[in-house]
Amino acid sequence: MAKICGQWGHEMQRVFLTFMVCLALTACGLGETAVSAAAGSASEAAQAKEALRVEARVKQQLDATATLEAQRRQAAEASSQ
Repeated sequence: MAKICGQWGHEMQRVFLTFMVCLALTACGLGETAVSAAAGSASEAAQAKEALRVEARVKQQLDATATLEAQRRQAAEASSQ
C-alpha cells in the first residue's frame, strides 16, 4: 500500500509541476500581450498627435497661399486700372 501511495504522490507532483509550468508560460504570454497593447496604443497616440501637427501645418500653408493669391489679384486689378 505504501508503494501505491508513494507512486501516487510522485504522479501528483509531476502533474502539479506541469500545471505550474503551463501557468507560468500562460502568464508570460498575457503579460507580453498587455505590454504589446500598451505600446501599440502609445504608438497610435503619437501618430494621432503627429497627424494633428501635419494638419495644422497644411492649413497654415493653405492660408498663406490664399493670402498670397489675394494679394496678387489685388495687385493685378490695381495695375489694370
